[in-house]
Amino acid sequence: MTAHAQETSIQELEREWLNKAIELATNSVANGGGPFGALIAKGTEIVALGNNRVTSNLDPTAHAEVTAIREACKELNTFSLEGCVLVTSCEPCPMCLSSALWARVDRIIFAADRDDAAVAGFDDRKFYDLFEKQDSADWPLAIERLELSNRTAPFDAWLAKSDRIDY
Repeated sequence: MTAHAQETSIQELEREWLNKAIELATNSVANGGGPFGALIAKGTEIVALGNNRVTSNLDPTAHAEVTAIREACKELNTFSLEGCVLVTSCEPCPMCLSSALWARVDRIIFAADRDDAAVAGFDDRKFYDLFEKQDSADWPLAIERLELSNRTAPFDAWLAKSDRIDY
């Protein structure tokens, strides 16, 4: 197979995955979930699927991307999704983007963006804007650090643990 043909084949596969994520999102709406769907793929195989379960699970962290990441980690029996692609119906919010970074996925592919989501009433732009603000006085919640002498005790214990599993 030529390099061009292989690239075309990969692009076609990614479009199929993206259509699957959009289908998951649309079905999620029909089943009482939010309008978001995601999947994790490794190589040419889909490893796990996820849809938005915020209202059905009463869990504000149960976004489609997070549920797909959780399922993929279970399926692959690992906390690292290196070598995997996160495919999602919409641009990941800051929480989902952070989750993907922690999971170490190689790539993220999405269809709709934050502006499309805002039209539907999901204004994640507020969160993106919030993280860009340097002055914490502009934040909608207080974040404070209290000085304690034992503040590094958990890290000290971690560093002293010879059988720790770094992540």
